[in-house]
Amino acid sequence: MKERILAVLEKNSRIDLHDLAVLLGESEVDVANAIAEMERDHVICGYHTMINWENTSEEKVQALIEVKVTPQRGLGFDKIARRIYSFPEVDSCYLMSGGFDLMVIIEGKTMRDVALFVASKLSTQDQVLSTSTHFVLKKYKQDGTVFSSEDEEDRRIQVTP
Repeated sequence: MKERILAVLEKNSRIDLHDLAVLLGESEVDVANAIAEMERDHVICGYHTMINWENTSEEKVQALIEVKVTPQRGLGFDKIARRIYSFPEVDSCYLMSGGFDLMVIIEGKTMRDVALFVASKLSTQDQVLSTSTHFVLKKYKQDGTVFSSEDEEDRRIQVTP
């Protein structure tokens, strides 16, 4: 039952408890208890609202930063990752395979804010060897949610007849 609850909540965390119980063919009490247990066990780690900031007057800049680090003996990447994700600017931090070690996703009001974070807080960490910053220019889809409508009018100028 827990996996079925998670599948529904992952797509719609605002579903009413009664509706969820009916959908799953379970009692409300059983569903509520299962959700409470998964929250307690950190299977469910939070409930988030996805906002398309481009449709608001709020200015935000998001950047993906590739970070190469020196892992610490006996601790691997965990200690440096913990230090990095503790900064309030950091939205996400992932250990990656490939050409870099960590992917850090941050948000700032301006590109300058992001650059200052990288220069003054991230790059100055002892284990950080190098960084490469990529700014998000436009979000099309995130976590399964499409941000721009496919029905939008194509505003490109036709170059050839």
